[in-house]
Amino acid sequence: MRVFYDADADPTRLRDRVVAVIGYGSQGHAHVLNLRDSGVRVIVGLRPGGASWERARAEGLDVRPIADAAAAASVVMVLVPDQEGRAVYEAGIARTLGPGKTLLFAHGFNIHFGEIVPPPSVDVAMIAPKSPGHMVRSEYQAGRGVPALVAVQRDASGHALADALAYAAGIGCTRAGVLETSFKEETETDLFGEQAVLCRSPTPGTRRRSPTSSAYTS
Repeated sequence: MRVFYDADADPTRLRDRVVAVIGYGSQGHAHVLNLRDSGVRVIVGLRPGGASWERARAEGLDVRPIADAAAAASVVMVLVPDQEGRAVYEAGIARTLGPGKTLLFAHGFNIHFGEIVPPPSVDVAMIAPKSPGHMVRSEYQAGRGVPALVAVQRDASGHALADALAYAAGIGCTRAGVLETSFKEETETDLFGEQAVLCRSPTPGTRRRSPTSSAYTS
């Protein structure tokens, strides 16, 4: 099991690329602002007219409809609640994907359980900060970072891990350490933590139950 730090990441991999962050809740807000402050060109993908749209525009960000944001970017981070992920992917992201694209997630649920099935030419990876969004932001601003998990589900380009670590560096997580895992391990431990530890009532049917969306909402 490997742990990656600043010295293991190459932030310049994102220097000439565009990153689209789909969603602007707790995690999305932190990721976008940290990436921007790290010198990454970032676009926010949202449904037009909502509160998050207006909030992101008020921050002076490049805000576009989801399909437009995904089409303009070579790296797409999906930060919407798990129960909305498939619909958002199918409506606004799927048709924009192809060779050279990297699709990132902050939770493995939809990939692990086959709710989202990206084309084989696309890199699929995960960067999952292990703190609420406000801490991802405040620790970055303080010159520190929060730990995160990294996983690669598909490495079509041969550079999926390097690109995921560049993203992790952009949001400050390599300052604290990024632990290598898998989509399966991240998903199952997260579900166990929610149902068996927090709720203290593990129940049948865990496989199909999406975790709460508190990490993604405002």
